[in-house]
Amino acid sequence: MSKAERTRQFIIEKTAPIFNSKGYSGTSLTDIIDATGLTKGAIYGNFDNKDEVALAAFEYNFGNITNYIAIRIRERESAIQKLLVYPETHRQILKLSFLKGGCPVLNTSVDADDTHPMLKEKAIAALSLWRSSIERIINKGIQTKEIKKNTNATEFAAILISLTEGAVMQAKVSSKPTELNISMDFLEKMIRELKN
Repeated sequence: MSKAERTRQFIIEKTAPIFNSKGYSGTSLTDIIDATGLTKGAIYGNFDNKDEVALAAFEYNFGNITNYIAIRIRERESAIQKLLVYPETHRQILKLSFLKGGCPVLNTSVDADDTHPMLKEKAIAALSLWRSSIERIINKGIQTKEIKKNTNATEFAAILISLTEGAVMQAKVSSKPTELNISMDFLEKMIRELKN
């Protein structure tokens, strides 16, 4: 990595938790300067503007959670066990050190839905990737006869994501895991009931 690439990566790593916690509009240039210890010139020497920093920070945050989940899915044998990674992970999402502030998809979706078209596009792409990952696991489970053949992968993926993100939102707002745990218990039960 060149010095410029290292500096750019440093800025992304230091600002990603701030953007995830405060959102795009809540994160100021002062926050970015304070987090990195760099000057405005050094930051804008590596990024054209705050938008570019925010987009890179989202990709970094989403990459962290995606990699975390992918590693755990690869460790599992059956489709049911792979799907269970989602409630297991989201049960502890507010405690994961690399995700200070919660789920980047939820946070960015809420923060940028009407105010930041480029971030909204990133959130839409992230949701699409998440949905297709779930659908792929279910469809493979149907092929291997682990999952009931009448399971609608698209519907189940939509329900899993909605239930998960709604539960994370409640836990984040209340600062209590009660609703999150209830929802993840219910989701685990739904996943186990897919078994053929």
